[in-house]
Amino acid sequence: MEEVVFASNNAGKTREVAAVLAELGIRVVPQSEFNVTEAEETAPTFVENALIKARNACRQTGRPAIADDSGLEVDALNGAPGVYSARFAGPGATDAANNARLLEALADVPDERRTARYQCVLVYMRHAADPTPIIAQASWEGRILTAPRGSGGFGYDPLFWLPDRQQTVAELDLATKNRLSHRGQALQQLLAKLRPVVG
Repeated sequence: MEEVVFASNNAGKTREVAAVLAELGIRVVPQSEFNVTEAEETAPTFVENALIKARNACRQTGRPAIADDSGLEVDALNGAPGVYSARFAGPGATDAANNARLLEALADVPDERRTARYQCVLVYMRHAADPTPIIAQASWEGRILTAPRGSGGFGYDPLFWLPDRQQTVAELDLATKNRLSHRGQALQQLLAKLRPVVG
């Protein structure tokens, strides 16, 4: 079974990625198991930050790596929090703090202007100098509520309303979320692109 380092310490993301890639006989190991020092996400785009994280994990472990950079884009905030989604309320912010900050930023924005989307970019690199990383990208459209609903998921899921399902992401069961989500869609793309490489 091929072992691939996942350049994240987020347990929720690690579970989602590992569940999908198990189909190819890939064992996804979080970078924390190798004591990888986290890369500084200094780029202004999801794809550049994903490449920085994957390259860092490859360099420190000598193994292939997968990195994800994902976040929430809110139209009324000109795409913010974007690449700063995990630290919208400041470095080391909790999900609750980030959600509170988002609600505060949208306090005067009417429902019809609260459109948003989750974005996900996934990158697979064979080694730190890989000149042709495999890149997958997907988005998930929704709207931001004025108060949280549901107890599942993580991040902004309790505020992210899916009009077609009349539920928040935090109210979905895990299997449904993994199928519909930005990360789920990007993972299916990555799976298709990796099949000829590692399958």
